[in-house]
Parts: sequence; structure tokens; C-alpha cells
Amino acid sequence: MRIMQWLATAVLVLAGIVLVKPVLSQTSEKTAAFVPTRFTVTDAGTVGKPDVLLIPGLASSKAVWDGEAKLLAPNYRLHILQVDGFAGAPAGGNAGATTANPMLPAMVEELHQYLAAAGMKPVVVGHSLGGLLTLMLADKYPGDVLKLVIVDSLPFYGLVFNPAATVENVKPQADAIAQQMLAMPDDQFAAMQPMMVGAMVKNAEAQKLVAASSIASDRKVFVEAMVEDLQTDLRGDMAKIQTPTLLLYPYDPTFQKDEDEYDAVYKTAYAAMPHATLLRVNGSRHFIMYDQPETFDAAIEGWLK
Repeated sequence: MRIMQWLATAVLVLAGIVLVKPVLSQTSEKTAAFVPTRFTVTDAGTVGKPDVLLIPGLASSKAVWDGEAKLLAPNYRLHILQVDGFAGAPAGGNAGATTANPMLPAMVEELHQYLAAAGMKPVVVGHSLGGLLTLMLADKYPGDVLKLVIVDSLPFYGLVFNPAATVENVKPQADAIAQQMLAMPDDQFAAMQPMMVGAMVKNAEAQKLVAASSIASDRKVFVEAMVEDLQTDLRGDMAKIQTPTLLLYPYDPTFQKDEDEYDAVYKTAYAAMPHATLLRVNGSRHFIMYDQPETFDAAIEGWLK
């Protein structure tokens, strides 16, 4: 559990890499019918092939999916999200989000509208905060999705503090982390990132890119999304989510000393989902796509078929 607690107290999941050019980029008349205000979408891959929607995590760039885009482009049509305000993207409609005007439910509504306008029912792949958004979408709009892939995400992130955590008893910690983040000078925040990302990704080059993405994110949007992540609890709805789901979660014995306790966090969280398949990826930290790319690729391709 030690790495889980590290991630939680260390500003959760500071994720992603810098933007690069999309693979086989295209423009769709259907998707152009709806213009989202809280994210942008790179339309890639091959027109006419099955649709796959990929959602990055907190403070992440869409380029976290570059490896998968190259792998999947010949056989799938890809819709790769960039959340506004993350990794240097303009804050857009996410600017000014508050508890009274929350960001994550609004994003789910725009995802629903995007899919409806495109007339598609994709496999949705979400990493970290993107995994939570994926679950929220499948919960509220089950007809929107064909299958799910959740990459190291929980229906309630407060579980990393305590298996008995509730929204109410996690709120003081969430608020304290938020205040500290907002008050931190830019240079101090930037200096902290290389130290933090080692707990999330083993790959040395990826560590640099993960840190750069966090530094480039709009701090207010980052913090609001983080707080909402900590205050969103879908555990009571998990049994309703009938969509076939693959959960990929990492295991690194450097951090997780009690293997059974660590596994139990994920198994318990997803136990109520009737069609959930859990796959632990050994030798990896939070960014499985960087630390164990071959295992990650094989799992994604197998689930898509």
C-alpha cells in the first residue's frame, strides 16, 4: 500500500507527457457537428474501423497514448482526448470550475454529446483520472460504450488513504492538499515534480516527460480536478455498470510490501462489477504504458478483439 499512499499524499497522480504530432490525423464531419468546450479530440487511426476513445489522466497530455496510437491506428479509428487545462492546453471551459460548478460531471456530459453527435459506440480507455471519467460515463450513459479499459484507477480514490474512507472524512485532506498546491510558488512546484514522478513511473525518460506535463498544467484546473477526483465515490453504482471492463493495475515490490493487501484494494473496489476482469501488471508503477509497454499493448489488443 505504500506507493498508493505516496500517490495520494503527493498530489495524487501528476501525469502525462508533452504533445507530439498525432498519427494519421483526420477530420470527421460527424464529430465536427459537436464542438466540446472542456476537451479537444485528435481523430486518428483508420476511418471505417471500430472506434476507440482514449482519455488521459490528471495533468496528462494526450501523448501518453502515442504508443497505443501507433499500434492501433491500422485497425481502429482513434479519438484521443486532451483535457483543457492539462499539459499546457488552454483551460477553456474548465476555467472557473468549482464545487458548485464541477468539472468532471460537465466533462461526462460533453463526452456523451460528442459520442451522440458522432453516432458511435466506442471502446473507452481511461488512465487514472481518465479511468474515473470512463466509469462515470458508463454509469450514467451505459448505451454510449461498448467496452471499457480502466488503467490504474479506482471508483473512489479515497481508498488509498484508508479502506474505510468516505467522502466526508477524506475532504479535509483533499482541501489541505488543494490549498498547499495553490499557494506553492511556481519554482517550488516545478522543483518538486522530478522528485514526485519517480513513484509513478520507472522509465527515466518518461519521468522527465511526466514532470514536464504537470508543470505545464493550469494549476487551478489541476487542483479542481484533483479535489473532484477525491470527492467522487462510485462504489455504490459499480453493480449497475454492466459494460465488459478490463482493469489493468500495476505492482512494484519496491513499494508494495504487502502483496495481498495491495491486491485486495483493487479486487474489493471492483468486486461488484458483474463483467470486470482484473489484470495485475508486475514490474510497473502507475504508468503501465511506459514501464511495461509490451504487456500493456498485448492486454489492450486482446481486449479490443
